[in-house]
Amino acid sequence: MNKYSYVATDVNGRTVRGQELAEDYKDLQARLRERKLYVTSYRDLGGGVADVKYKFKTKEVSFISRQLASMTSAGLSLVRALHILQEQQENKKAKAVLLDIYEEVQKGKSFSDVLISKPGVFPDMFVSMVAAGEASGTLDQMLNRLSDHYANANKTANKAKSAMVYPIVLGVLLLVVLIFMFVAILPTFKDMMNPEDITPISAALIAFSDSLIGYWYIYVIAIVAVIFVFMLMHRTPSTRLKMDELLLKIPKVGKLIATMYTGRFARSMANLYGAGLQMVECIEKSVDTIGNTYVDKRFKDVVNDIKLGESMSKAIEKTGIFEGMFTSIIYVGEESGTLDTILNKAADYYEEEADSAITKLVGLMEPLMIIIMGVAIGFFLAGVFPMLYGGMTNVA
Repeated sequence: MNKYSYVATDVNGRTVRGQELAEDYKDLQARLRERKLYVTSYRDLGGGVADVKYKFKTKEVSFISRQLASMTSAGLSLVRALHILQEQQENKKAKAVLLDIYEEVQKGKSFSDVLISKPGVFPDMFVSMVAAGEASGTLDQMLNRLSDHYANANKTANKAKSAMVYPIVLGVLLLVVLIFMFVAILPTFKDMMNPEDITPISAALIAFSDSLIGYWYIYVIAIVAVIFVFMLMHRTPSTRLKMDELLLKIPKVGKLIATMYTGRFARSMANLYGAGLQMVECIEKSVDTIGNTYVDKRFKDVVNDIKLGESMSKAIEKTGIFEGMFTSIIYVGEESGTLDTILNKAADYYEEEADSAITKLVGLMEPLMIIIMGVAIGFFLAGVFPMLYGGMTNVA
């Protein structure tokens, strides 16, 4: 007998943690299922944490879903499909994980049970929908849904990265130009200037230039320290909660970010609810895809309200995170009994709005960067021109 610690969900979708004695993972599952508990992750207290060798990226999950869906729809067994998939994999770490999954399934374990035994390798949503597909006999359909979902998510992420290229290039260019002016240009004017004619602005620029040349390493250390402190604050739960809340309350920006969250939540809900999962589990896993701790906290109240019998639309409306039109759409779906259909339509609409929100966010950043560049260069010139004029007078 081995001792295991586990995290499981009950029939109401609540998270349950505990410890259990079992022969192996399969025995642990069987014991917990007798108590109507379903394992989501576990740890062998004798052998350490279940090995997570590789975490698949969104693009990879989409590709794996599409490949498995195509092969199973064509009549291949899941075991054969997994074998082909792992043989085609070029990444050594990913190949090792897929080979391990293939071997476990070949021994008779269900695909979802094997995925559950490897927490962190695949997203929770992927695992839940695979389990729902196996239970309903529609695994190929679920895999197609997952492929579309992660393909859209990857497309949105790539669009955001592409849109950020110009502001980042502009910011780096500004930094390089300013450093060059302070290190190479300003010292030349300083030598031409009569100390008595130096203005306060020129004196400040010269002092900064001297410190940058003589003590550049202090600036490097300071920048590294600021980045480290920011990362540390972001990892601290209480601080990250406040930062995530502030993000949603920034004028204009907060509304655009909320629109992006709405599109992500709507698509995840549409897929999970359409797969036949319970409402509570759908909400919990959909919120996880957003990745905002403040939203997570507010939606714990949503889950509690729904468990007490309140409608989903009313419970979500209380959070104030999503716009009123979205909660109204959910209300119509609940009243008409077509929540899965209306969630899909809402997801289509809000994904387009999310793309537009990304464009608008970048559009707000570009003029801001140009203003910062103009102010910085203008301030520099305000200090240099008197020096230039003074140098010319001295030469004359």
